[in-house]
Amino acid sequence: MQLGIFAKTFPEVGALPVLRAVRAAGYDVTQFNLSCVGLPSLPDALDSTVVQEVAQASAETGISIAALSGTYNMAHPDAAVRDQGLRRLEVLMRHAPALGTRLITLCSGTRDPDDQWAYHPDNATAEAWTVMSREMARAAELAQRYGIDLGIEPEMTNVVSSARKARELLDTLGSPRLKIVLDPANLFEYGDTALSRERTREAVDLLGNDLAMAHAKDRRADGRFTFPGDGVVDFPDFIALLRGAGFQGPLVTHGLSAAEAPGVAEFLRGLLT
Repeated sequence: MQLGIFAKTFPEVGALPVLRAVRAAGYDVTQFNLSCVGLPSLPDALDSTVVQEVAQASAETGISIAALSGTYNMAHPDAAVRDQGLRRLEVLMRHAPALGTRLITLCSGTRDPDDQWAYHPDNATAEAWTVMSREMARAAELAQRYGIDLGIEPEMTNVVSSARKARELLDTLGSPRLKIVLDPANLFEYGDTALSRERTREAVDLLGNDLAMAHAKDRRADGRFTFPGDGVVDFPDFIALLRGAGFQGPLVTHGLSAAEAPGVAEFLRGLLT
């Protein structure tokens, strides 16, 4: 497994300063976000000079781009908003290989019209599932055209709120371009280490063959997110489960400050080695 971190963890602006910060903190790969070069995560267009800047910074620092963040609200109640998101996602797909990766991360979205990370009671409805799965199918068709994999992350606040729903989506759409990003802290809201282990083991059992990336974020018993090692997620167990499933991809941490990044790198690398 390669140890990585979200590029936007660091306050620097510009591909080279950001990737130098990633390297200095002790990481090998990054999940890159175009906000690090002063653009929206999903821009309407992407200039070749920006692409070259990122590619050159990656080569100079030795930090590989494991994935690009391409999230938009795939379950938004307004079709025009979804269409705009898909157009912008295609821009990212078109340039992803030149940026150094063929993986773009997504979420399944929410029926909340204002916040793509907010829970909405309609997320569990048949209509929400239909809207989201049709949007995901459209994205998968484009991904097939461009040779890009799409990493879907099960999150409790989204329509794909569990490992079982993620399995259902993969089986229903049947696209080889749809993969999973697994974050154990997103599989429960309140609970202890025993619950975390139970949910994580279920998820790896259901989704282990389809994992493109693992995320490393922690959660406290009261529901608050925190950095790995500061909550109830059993990371030694999680990493052992990933290895047991044959996963050899990137383990990428996020939800931490730049100041916390070196200590988290030391903690996670100790588990990996």
